[in-house]
Amino acid sequence: MLLIVSNYLKMTEEESLEDLKYLLGNMGIEILIAIDRGAKDIETIKLFSGLSIACIKGRIPVLLDLKLIRENNMQYFLEEKGIDFKKQLEPAL
Repeated sequence: MLLIVSNYLKMTEEESLEDLKYLLGNMGIEILIAIDRGAKDIETIKLFSGLSIACIKGRIPVLLDLKLIRENNMQYFLEEKGIDFKKQLEPAL
């Protein structure tokens, strides 16, 4: 999956909203929203999103690879790109 994402990023300079929504899927978007609402580690992301730990561990690398979030001491934070993406999603939420 990461290879697909990496290859895709090489093909495009900037992803569109639809591209990112497709790459993340509903679970990735739920994780992004959970982090925005204050979840910082996998356990709190699980509590905020209702997703299983396996799903979270599968999507976190995609969010990191797309530079929507960053990791610091096993805690996750939105990057500027993640904040901008979430703002674009807000009308649909």
